Amino acid sequence: MRNLRNIGHSGFQAPPSASAITATCWDAARDEVLIAYGPTADEPRIELVRLSKDSSYPSSLTSRSIASWEPSSNNGIPDAIRRLHHSSDALTTCVVMAGGDIVTVTEDDDGGAASADAHVEIVGTLEPSIAAARWSPDDEMVVMVTGSGKAVFMSRDFDVITETELSAEDLKLSKHVSVGWGKKETQFQGKGAKAKALRDPTIPEKVDEGVRSARDDDSCTISWRGDGAYVAVNYAQEGVRRVIRVYNRDGELDSVGEPVDGLEGSLSWRPEGNLMAGVQRLPDRVDVVFFERNGLRHGQFTLRAPRDTTDALDEVSLEWNTDSTVLAVTMKDRIQLWTTGNYHWYLKQEIPCGPHQGRAPGICWHAEKPLLFAAATSDSVIYEEYTLTIARAPALSPHDYGAVAVIDGQTIKFTPFRIANVPPPMAMAEFEVESPAIDVAFAWDSSSMAVLHQAGASIYALEAKGPRLSAPKFVGTIAIHRASPYGDLPLQIAFSGSEEILFLQATEFEPKLIAHHVKAASEAAHAWEEVEAGNVITINSSYDGIVTQDHLGGLSRVSASQITPLDERFPTFMPWTGFVSHDDQFLAFGLSRNGHLYAGSRQLAKNCTSFLVSSSHLIFTTSNHLVKFIHLDAGDALDVPLDDPENDERCRSIERGGRLVTAMPTKMSIVLQMPRGNLETIFPRAMVLAGIRQLVEQNNYGDAFLTCRTQRVDMNILYDHRPDQFLENVGIFLEQVKDAANIDLFLSTLKDEDVSQTMYRDTKSGAVQPDPEAKINQPGKVNTICDAVLQKLRTQKNANLQNIITAHVCKSPPALDDGLTVVAELMEEDESLAEHAVEHICFLVDVNKLFDHALGLYNLDLTLLVAQQSQRDPREYLPFIQELHRMPTLNRQFTIDDKLGRKEKALGHLKSLGNFEDVEKYVVKHNLYQQALNLYRHDEQRHRTLTDLYAAYLKSISRFREAGLAYESLDSFSSAVDCYVKAGATSWRECLFAAQQQSPPLAPEKFQEIASTLADALLEAKDYIAAATIHIEYLNAIESAIQCFCKGYLFADAMRLVALRQRPDLLPTAIDTGLADAFSSSTEFLADCRAQLKAQVPRIAELRKKAREDPLAFYEGEYGRAEDIPDDVSVAASSRLSTSASLFTRYTGKAGSVGTLGSNVSRATSKNRKREEKKRARGRKGTVYEEEYLVNSVRRLVDRVEGTKGEVERLVFGLVRRGMAERARTIEESMGVVVEACRVAVGEVWGERGEDVGGGEGQAQEEGEVQRAGGGQGVLQETLEAYKAKQEPPVVGPFAKLELLGGKR
Repeated sequence: MRNLRNIGHSGFQAPPSASAITATCWDAARDEVLIAYGPTADEPRIELVRLSKDSSYPSSLTSRSIASWEPSSNNGIPDAIRRLHHSSDALTTCVVMAGGDIVTVTEDDDGGAASADAHVEIVGTLEPSIAAARWSPDDEMVVMVTGSGKAVFMSRDFDVITETELSAEDLKLSKHVSVGWGKKETQFQGKGAKAKALRDPTIPEKVDEGVRSARDDDSCTISWRGDGAYVAVNYAQEGVRRVIRVYNRDGELDSVGEPVDGLEGSLSWRPEGNLMAGVQRLPDRVDVVFFERNGLRHGQFTLRAPRDTTDALDEVSLEWNTDSTVLAVTMKDRIQLWTTGNYHWYLKQEIPCGPHQGRAPGICWHAEKPLLFAAATSDSVIYEEYTLTIARAPALSPHDYGAVAVIDGQTIKFTPFRIANVPPPMAMAEFEVESPAIDVAFAWDSSSMAVLHQAGASIYALEAKGPRLSAPKFVGTIAIHRASPYGDLPLQIAFSGSEEILFLQATEFEPKLIAHHVKAASEAAHAWEEVEAGNVITINSSYDGIVTQDHLGGLSRVSASQITPLDERFPTFMPWTGFVSHDDQFLAFGLSRNGHLYAGSRQLAKNCTSFLVSSSHLIFTTSNHLVKFIHLDAGDALDVPLDDPENDERCRSIERGGRLVTAMPTKMSIVLQMPRGNLETIFPRAMVLAGIRQLVEQNNYGDAFLTCRTQRVDMNILYDHRPDQFLENVGIFLEQVKDAANIDLFLSTLKDEDVSQTMYRDTKSGAVQPDPEAKINQPGKVNTICDAVLQKLRTQKNANLQNIITAHVCKSPPALDDGLTVVAELMEEDESLAEHAVEHICFLVDVNKLFDHALGLYNLDLTLLVAQQSQRDPREYLPFIQELHRMPTLNRQFTIDDKLGRKEKALGHLKSLGNFEDVEKYVVKHNLYQQALNLYRHDEQRHRTLTDLYAAYLKSISRFREAGLAYESLDSFSSAVDCYVKAGATSWRECLFAAQQQSPPLAPEKFQEIASTLADALLEAKDYIAAATIHIEYLNAIESAIQCFCKGYLFADAMRLVALRQRPDLLPTAIDTGLADAFSSSTEFLADCRAQLKAQVPRIAELRKKAREDPLAFYEGEYGRAEDIPDDVSVAASSRLSTSASLFTRYTGKAGSVGTLGSNVSRATSKNRKREEKKRARGRKGTVYEEEYLVNSVRRLVDRVEGTKGEVERLVFGLVRRGMAERARTIEESMGVVVEACRVAVGEVWGERGEDVGGGEGQAQEEGEVQRAGGGQGVLQETLEAYKAKQEPPVVGPFAKLELLGGKR
């Protein structure tokens, strides 16, 4: 589908005094052409000249002479140049003469050598002459064929490697046998073919004998394969035939070509290596024939003779470009450029080179720029560069018909892909122009097409009939003024708007822009106007003027014959460009030769292979076989998606090597061409979703629905994209979708998820992005839509009942009762409709579930109708339904609800029947106490009966507190006391109250027993105040109360009670004893804390040091020495800069992670997980869990010390009040020491840990998401994660000492 478009033209005219140009070659390092003047009969000298581009005028070439010398002559006959070759690395040009001399010309380092400075040397001579010479692609070898029929293989220093004779014996190397692949004889021709004479398909009807062509000039041609491994020699074997011999690099004969009648001397081996091209001259045509490396024929195509001359095909030579995409066919006065695709050969360009002056133009391809060549005639040189580009109409809605034009000589193949996807080489429409086409342009609105050719430009109208585009209609031809048929070459054509076209024409000195109005194409007068071009290289169509690009990447706009420079520019010249106006902002996109994609001067991608611009996207393909979409925005705001086709709608995988042909946003599709030439039309998710959103915004729900259905897009987007708009336009939605089945499909796919925030999140940078904390689910969304649809359907007279039922059933949870109610109403109106409705609702819902719901409506006819749609045996449900028919209404309803498990409703029906005994039994059987109490809340007697049953039930399930409350409400205080006592210490107040409310009252001994039991329970629960209260108020046990206060360190309350009851004798006996016991226990506790801190904190530091120094030995126990550590394991577990894997990354999903080390350890099996968890809980010394256990132990100790501060403060105060200052000072000092030790321990344990944790977090973020391990390894993983997780250290508050004892607060 790609055409060759000229992106560089330069010319050189030899001075009149110079000899004829006889040879050309490239200096690829400097992009300069070397030409040789002479020798001729009039001037025997040879002059070597360099041609380079003028930096100020790129369209012209400047010359600089390098050297000149006079070659030897043979009896006065001038010599001739067989091959001119330049080695850029050695700054040496080699000239191979037909007489046998090999001449080298060496320049100085700066390349500025003049004739007197260049060193000219004859390095050798081959006798008797040289027929052909060719260097290998790597410049390391040269093969020369002598006039006596010898092939000489030399090194680059002209040392002979081997010689081989081109003898007739070579033809006996192999006998070629063709099995007829692809021949007509081997194809199935139907039954009638059996009647034909059977013939061996491997034997052709006519066998070529290698008959020489009448125009064969006995020339010899050498051609190398692209990798330099093989070389082919086309040599006319005297007395036999013309033979193609294939040699390997060592000079060994590999194969010989099969005989071909009319084969001439031209030969060119395709650099890819699969084919060699030669020329076969037949009586009625000239063919380019192809050979494989083994010498067998492999296809051909016929050259097209120009119509303006009859002898152009008299001299034909071939030359492939370096990337095998273009075959140059050189004729007498022109060069044709051919490409191939889908087994068809296209004539892409025909370049006139000047009248024939005894020598056909010679072409030389650039070695590094595949589509750059230099062609020389006897007095001129042209320098042409092309690019493979697609002539497509702009992909701008609504004129995006996908029109593409393919050039094939004088034939234009036109296909609008929006209408017909015709595979090449076919096309929807084909038409011819006057002469071989050069370029094709489309108007911005696809209303016109212009074809540039040698005679001018042909204008065609493209008429749109609705969404279809008709075949091009010829309007007229605009003639271009040219000084001669070979001068002022037209190069490019472009549209300015839809009424004006511009030509880019090459002149002798500089390019020229010519403007012409399309309407004047049908007029006889040539209403054209010249526009100043400057250094314009390319022109591109635009809606408001033509955009030009110069050789430095600068952009200008040509409008109304005025050229205006633009602020936007490229960093260098871009062979492929695209321009669009988005939000009144001009955007320029360009693709460089090395695959860099630019938006103005900003680089977007480095691996782009093709791109195009639509009305809302920049679309491009990459060498990673992806097609990507960038939402159009300001150049700096363009967001390039990552290579993530699974999660990003803007990225999609494509077939290897696919390139963009065109895009059709209206159809939401793009067309790709694969390397072999076939086309694929795909619907990328980015374009599809953008189209659906646009249709929704336009209230075009019908087309949006069809697109969702066709492209398998979740239909929730129809609502989620614009929820309020959808609810306001439900009627429009139903009217546009129309089909009841489609409406059902939409309703059945609804879900509470907001797909516009999940799978179809808008990736456009300007769109409102979702709040990360916002809920993805939308509870009630499905019901809201179904209710809106139902509300609209109820107002329509011809509403489809099927949709109404579906709307009920699709609710969350399904409103089956409402749907069945609709069916029940239908049964009264039309039984046939009711049956269809039941069939539909049974299709949507499980019929067994539907049967239960129908039964729950107490409509037995409806239940029977549903049961008939199920797979149930009638013997299962008919007797049951018949039995229900015979029951009274309340009994029937009770039976139905009881069967369906609706016990509460069944209880209501049972109450209505008035049998309270049955109610009691039903309540006890099904534990319906709460429902029954609610039903009988106004019937006091029965309510008390049910309450008593409920209290017994609560007591039976050990809910004693609630049971006691129930008994207390019934004034059953004895049962209440029993329940409160069993409830425990929390209900001591209620229990004592109920005990005192009994009638007759409890015996004092029994009451004291209950109070004593409660006091002991409170003391055990450490509720010292409550226990002391019972001893004081109910047992009158002052000493026991004081003991409770002392155990709770409530010495102030104990002293107050002594004073209140006037018992000073208890101060030395009870108070002092309690103080002494508290002092002893506190001293012992603080001593244990100090000992624990001294033992555990240093051990934690020791363990961490071991982990840092030798992590493998610490965590695995396998490697005890540093030299045993594998090279790919980092020992710096907490380093943020470590790029290798570490023990802390073993469970991550990165490819570079260590994996499961030490898989033979017992933790590897899932059976040992519980055992491993027990090890972790014990934290035994020497295990990997010891540190975690010790850290948690220190945390618990610190928390206990913090909780003890209040008790110690009250103890110190009490000791001082009782005159025990020394003891108070001692305990206060011990507490201060422990608190300070805790503060130091927290700093050492959690301070050091904080640094390590930071490193672990950084590394975890680099390594990626953690994978969960199983078995015993999972326990170790949890330990490591807990180690890396950031934990807040325990808080150690200040301990205020008593100032009376000399302490500081």
